[in-house]
Amino acid sequence: QVQLVESGGGSVQPGGSLRLSCTASQFSLDDYSVGWFRQAPGKEREGVSCIYRSDGSTYYANSVKGRFTISRDNGKNTVYLEMDDLKPGDTDVYYCALEPDPVTCNEPSFGSWGQGTQVTVSA
Repeated sequence: QVQLVESGGGSVQPGGSLRLSCTASQFSLDDYSVGWFRQAPGKEREGVSCIYRSDGSTYYANSVKGRFTISRDNGKNTVYLEMDDLKPGDTDVYYCALEPDPVTCNEPSFGSWGQGTQVTVSA
């Protein structure tokens, strides 16, 4: 059974930064494409950023482009989401997810999910 663990969430003021981590203990993340998604209550889960195993290419939602950076550290078996210049609109629960070869960076394309970590941006 795939087990993913997200960490690094918390509360920050607007303009602040957080780094989320996604780790797995039973397999190598570099065998998968990894996505970060977020969801607010009553809303659909949104694809924030993905990194693809095939060529290392990345995707960012327009709302986070230029502020968020996804990266891998294969030595630590971890995928990060560096989030800078955070805005109140970034407040959500953030999830990481895995899929060997997803069609695109959206929820239906990913089959294995972590439990999520809360990010709150407020003054």
